[in-house]
Amino acid sequence: MDTGQTSFTASCLQVNAGNSLEQNIATAVDMIGVAVDEGSNIVFMPENVTMMEWGRKAIAAKAEIEKDHPGLIAFKNAAKKHGVWLHCGSLSILLDDGRIANRTYVLDSDGNIAAQYDKIHMFDVDLGEGERYAESSTFAPGDRAVLVDLPWCKLGLTICYDLRFPGLFRDLAQAGAELIAVPSAFTQLTGEAHWHVLLRARAIETGAYVVAPAQTGIHPGGRGTYGHALIVDPWGSVIADAGADVGLIRETIDVQKVERTRQKMPSLSHDRAFVALST
Repeated sequence: MDTGQTSFTASCLQVNAGNSLEQNIATAVDMIGVAVDEGSNIVFMPENVTMMEWGRKAIAAKAEIEKDHPGLIAFKNAAKKHGVWLHCGSLSILLDDGRIANRTYVLDSDGNIAAQYDKIHMFDVDLGEGERYAESSTFAPGDRAVLVDLPWCKLGLTICYDLRFPGLFRDLAQAGAELIAVPSAFTQLTGEAHWHVLLRARAIETGAYVVAPAQTGIHPGGRGTYGHALIVDPWGSVIADAGADVGLIRETIDVQKVERTRQKMPSLSHDRAFVALST
């Protein structure tokens, strides 16, 4: 879809989700209303926006099939009510084979599903001092990159740990992504060390805007998330930072700036074949 517009307003939500689906959904819907009142054309939500549970059993107990997921139902209604595009962060979706997907939905302004993406890279890490994560024990990884046409530009979809895999971002950019979403629940430890630099690097490498809505604060199981939802421009400059508090950030996305940046630094077209060390 091409409306001829070369700029639009995007908002990123920063939330402190707990384990109550009802409460988390209500909070997100209220924040969507605020973002729309402030002039947003599209609102981005963070990973696990409707539920930050701890452990496979607790997550599985609250996962729902797509048509019954209360978060997706509420967000469809909100998109239609406000006439706004919504990026639904990620939801725990029960699959036909009993596994669970960590899935993003993008909804158009009529509340229809325009695209969906399942997180590809699983956060299986041991950060030391008892802080361990094993997403692959709960979630089924996705296996395909996804690009969606917004009325203003092309949006590439990723989720959280995908941020550490630049090949995915390069693929999205070379396929036409001018804006890339990274809904996240980054840990406090890794966020302090890597969050800003990784998001800026992905923007610089792709010449695209990067929007990264985030979880913040302490969640069930004692998990701490870093916050600092960011919007980064194609030159790698942070143009909005939510800090550590719950709230939202918004900025104008100038699609022409993507083209200008890629003209200055056309590295996306400079790939050369080489013999890989792993062959």
